[in-house]
Amino acid sequence: QVQLVESGGGLVQAGGSLRLSCAASGRTLSSYTMGWFRQAPGKEREFVATISRTGRSTDYTDSVKGRFTISRDNAKNTVYLQMNSLKPEDTAVYSCAAANTYLVERLFSGENQYAYWGQGTQVTVSS
Repeated sequence: QVQLVESGGGLVQAGGSLRLSCAASGRTLSSYTMGWFRQAPGKEREFVATISRTGRSTDYTDSVKGRFTISRDNAKNTVYLQMNSLKPEDTAVYSCAAANTYLVERLFSGENQYAYWGQGTQVTVSS
């Protein structure tokens, strides 16, 4: 079992930055592909970013490319999402997720590919 806890959300003005953290316990994250997803009010949860187990590969949804950066520190069992140039449409609850890849370098963008989820952290961007 992997337990995930997100932090770092908050209220920020448009154009500002936030860094989200996802701390894991229970298992080492080095075997897991990690992802960030978000869900805005009244909308379905959507993929934001993913990173392979070593951090060598990443992928992003088009709307955040060039603004968001996913990274990980396996020694600290933590994954990060640096969000710059935030827009009001980035307002959502952001959740991290883990998928066991059994030591294979893989990227996942589908939420049904992830077995473990955090509770989420609210990000609100004011205009």
